[in-house]
Amino acid sequence: MREKIVLIGAGSAVFTRGLVADLLRVGWDIELALVDIDPDALETARRLTEKMIAARHAPIRLTAATDRCAVLPGASAVICTIGVGKRRAWEQDVFIPRKHGIYMPVGDTVGPGGTSRAMRMIPAMVAIARDVLELAPQALFFNYGNPMSPVCRAIRKATGAPVVGLCHGVPHTARYLADALSVPRSALSYTPVGINHLTWMTNIRANGQDQMPALLRIAAERVAALRTACPPGDNPYDSPCGDVFSWQLLQHFGAFPAPMDRHVTEFFPQFFREGQYFGHTLGVDVFSFEGTIADGDRGYAAMQAHAFDPAPLPDNYFDQFGGEHEQVIDIIAAIRQGHNLVVSANLPNTGQVPNLPAGAVIESPALVDGDGLRALMLPPLSPGLAGTLSTRFQWVETVVEAALEDSREKFIQALVLDGAVHSLDQAAALADELMEAQSVYR
Repeated sequence: MREKIVLIGAGSAVFTRGLVADLLRVGWDIELALVDIDPDALETARRLTEKMIAARHAPIRLTAATDRCAVLPGASAVICTIGVGKRRAWEQDVFIPRKHGIYMPVGDTVGPGGTSRAMRMIPAMVAIARDVLELAPQALFFNYGNPMSPVCRAIRKATGAPVVGLCHGVPHTARYLADALSVPRSALSYTPVGINHLTWMTNIRANGQDQMPALLRIAAERVAALRTACPPGDNPYDSPCGDVFSWQLLQHFGAFPAPMDRHVTEFFPQFFREGQYFGHTLGVDVFSFEGTIADGDRGYAAMQAHAFDPAPLPDNYFDQFGGEHEQVIDIIAAIRQGHNLVVSANLPNTGQVPNLPAGAVIESPALVDGDGLRALMLPPLSPGLAGTLSTRFQWVETVVEAALEDSREKFIQALVLDGAVHSLDQAAALADELMEAQSVYR
């Protein structure tokens, strides 16, 4: 069959470019439909994609629409990358908690920011899922939007749509560990299990050999070095402290957390009160949130410039680069061609991790073949690792109910379960401020 891929949220500054570049590399004869409710963002994405296709003389038929229902019929794969309210709404998720002394480097997964984001993302994604079920019931359905576990859990709970959550955090961390061990990425094997953005990488081996002794030596060196210096960093995404908290977790839990400190610190707010991170402040002078937002704004401005510039795209525009678009084309190809592939995917727990809650959307290895994706069965996690996750999955259930019911009280409950707030009064005040600020987007 001829593939028809529908990309919902095509105005993304990075994802669309990466996905189209991947499609050009595989050379598929397909129909690609771009969807974004923002006409200006959609026009930018359409023009840029059109230039990329023309530059490579690719057999891709391109369409674009602000109404997803116009292009969903006949879709064989639907990929969602939406961010309700975009970066301006995201800023409020982080800046409002800052007024209460809660500092987050990302604010899109857990914490007050992730809880707020879930409240506006879940209704929108549930509505998309219902349209997919009605208009493209046979389509493969992928989500890249955060917070991953609440969004995917809400879709399955409210609609039953078989959404699959994908994230590049685990592959990114695997490359990081391979570099730390000075081994080729192809030599590294591991088992990732957890909740998206706190996925424990266990059983880490290289060329069949257990790497835990080597990793513990590296951890000891990096933790000791931190006592000497942790200078400021220039990159908003990297830690000048060498992701030392993740190495400390390895020392105490015997597993390495993906995707490292920028996200993982938000799951342990009790250690980072007032944002204090080894002499720095999370989201301010380390993992700068303003830097991330500025980087996104610059990326989108560059995307616009390339889209509307009559000059040809630069040769390096088609170079492969890492990002959230990774994996999805390989997954679709494996399903269509019937060959085996193992990926890290967010799927409901149907027994693959026996000591995590049934039905919880967990990130773990999944086999891809001609029948689709199915999670691989794994042994139980250690009580310590399972304990870091169990409360989080109850937070997911609570915030899903809060979003589906538009419940202030359950929003407050979710903030309390999350653990970043200092009191019930603070939780209530935060819930009211965040719901008021985000009301325009819901």
